[in-house]
Amino acid sequence: MIGLWDTTGNEVVKALAAERRSAGGVASGMALTLIVVVDEPRVREAEAAVTIASAAHPCRMIVVVRSDVERDRSRLDAEIVVGGRLGPGEAVVARMYGRLALHAESVVMPLLVPDVPVVTWWHGEPPEEIATDFLGVVADRRITDSAQAADPIAALRQRARDYAPGDTDLAWARITPWRTLVAGAFDTTEGNQVTAARVVAPSGDPTAALMVGWLKSRLGLEPEWQHTTEFPRMREVALRCANGDEMVLTREDSTAIFRRSGQPDRRLPLVRRPLGDELAEELRRLDPDQIYADALAAIAGVSGLDSRPHQRVHVWKDPAQQGAA
Repeated sequence: MIGLWDTTGNEVVKALAAERRSAGGVASGMALTLIVVVDEPRVREAEAAVTIASAAHPCRMIVVVRSDVERDRSRLDAEIVVGGRLGPGEAVVARMYGRLALHAESVVMPLLVPDVPVVTWWHGEPPEEIATDFLGVVADRRITDSAQAADPIAALRQRARDYAPGDTDLAWARITPWRTLVAGAFDTTEGNQVTAARVVAPSGDPTAALMVGWLKSRLGLEPEWQHTTEFPRMREVALRCANGDEMVLTREDSTAIFRRSGQPDRRLPLVRRPLGDELAEELRRLDPDQIYADALAAIAGVSGLDSRPHQRVHVWKDPAQQGAA
């Protein structure tokens, strides 16, 4: 590990190249560049997640920490790790202070691995418009987490307004086990059409919102969202068929109880995965997620998300000038 204090972006690039040479050129196996944007109090949590994800997806990680934007003097501190505690790849943890924190691109651009995809993950509330933020513009895939927002449902609607092919949200990865079990239930429907659906979850649960959107876009019906305050996250998904049969999946700790009319109950695995596994799932694909776009469009009441242009334009905004205005 190399620590550089009050340094420059050029010195970071030189130190990374030197550390890579001493480690034997690990950059040859890089599958992507992962940019992580995180606030100082959550750096360790983000590092733990990317360590898990990088084991499955060798990458160069650039952790952007905007520590103190209001500091009078700009400063850059960097920590460089190659094949160490942050996984088998390369990692640069860049802490930016002062006005430099508003120009992260000046540090990030020279550190991107040539000719590999770029993924940006905001571990926290992202910019209001990732469409014009540099760290979103430069990325082929953009990962947000609506659960980190003060109003997760409003955050999802904003993501629909701001959507471009390549966007995704970790709330979508969190319902992958649910979607797998619900889709598996159709193996026993014997051609019966689903006529109604119900989701039981808190009113502010973004995973429930995406589940409602997914059912709506796939089944062509309007699911009922039954709000509850008894459980902290999505509790139940129920489907009713044209022949009167009802299929219900209910979460019970780390399992789901599957009930169907006229059949004995079954217990199925429904484990809540660590953050690193959810991130690793989103790194498996670098093409646009059409199914996610359809679900997001359904809950936001918009259309044509998949037909939007891939190209984005960086528009830099000075928060100080906006405040004065």
